[in-house]
Amino acid sequence: MKFTAQQIAGILEGDVIGNPDAEVSKLSKIEEGFDGSLTFLANPKYTPHIYTTKASITIVNKTFIPENDIKTTLIKVEDAYLAFSKILEYYNAVKLNKVGIEEPSVISETSKFGSDVYIGAFTYIADNVVIGDNVKIFPNSYIGENVVLGNNTIVFSGAKIYSETIIGKNCVINSGAIIGADGFGFAPNENGGYNKIPQTGNVIIEDYVDIGAATTIDRATIGSTIIRTGVKLDNQIQIAHNVEIGKNTVIAAQSGVAGSTRIGKNCQIGGQVGIAGHITIGNNVKIQAQSGIARNVKDNEVLQGSPALALSDYNKSYVHFKNLPKIVKDISDLEKKNNGNS
Repeated sequence: MKFTAQQIAGILEGDVIGNPDAEVSKLSKIEEGFDGSLTFLANPKYTPHIYTTKASITIVNKTFIPENDIKTTLIKVEDAYLAFSKILEYYNAVKLNKVGIEEPSVISETSKFGSDVYIGAFTYIADNVVIGDNVKIFPNSYIGENVVLGNNTIVFSGAKIYSETIIGKNCVINSGAIIGADGFGFAPNENGGYNKIPQTGNVIIEDYVDIGAATTIDRATIGSTIIRTGVKLDNQIQIAHNVEIGKNTVIAAQSGVAGSTRIGKNCQIGGQVGIAGHITIGNNVKIQAQSGIARNVKDNEVLQGSPALALSDYNKSYVHFKNLPKIVKDISDLEKKNNGNS
């Protein structure tokens, strides 16, 4: 799909400097621009590239004044970075704006659909599923019994959503994600083995939640595993049974949260963080990458290390960690000296 500079300026409420009929169909970095591409200039260190870029259209701040001749058509806006982000969202929406049911697909007659739904080929939709307006389900997806998908939610190829899961509006479930698989529930028996504990609960995902590729969220043993509004989960994260994650918390890749832990709102959790089960983490907590959390955490704490310490304590201690060989040598030398004087 092609857009003219005038059309883009209309979307961004910007001003065209140059050819209003210049057309673009691709996006590019400013230093890698090519004929027919749209780019932007927000960081001053990239300013030299605007005089050499081959991009047809460049979004710039209104404060930008060229010092040399330029060939690219400019669209001047208040904030070039935010404007380009808006264009990315618009471009993505257009690209994903599919409607209809592709064949072959298996769709239960008891399922219910809103308007403008897209269901990709080789998708399986089980009994009593409720799908809202403008939901997009891409090929090779599985939607289990009694699942609810809210308006404008997108399920990308290969995602698996098990029975009883409830997903709100404007959510994104990326490829390979598994929502609602059994939690890790086993009880030791007298033979030295383990008996499986039935997992009878479900998963509830509220509105505006993003779930990364290959992330797994287990159903509750009893009750619900709950992901609150605005949560963003990166790729390859494990969320165990009966966990609750508070509003607008973000978790980076390869982290794991063990069963029945409660995480507050507005937390920021780095990659490869391990969080033990049955603990409570407060609001506005920041946890640095590769930390291990095995205790309750109060509001506003900033933690690092395994087991995690307050970040300020960790940084002070790390100075000594690095100097341990010298400290040990100094102590050894001091002991030898004292022994020699005795």
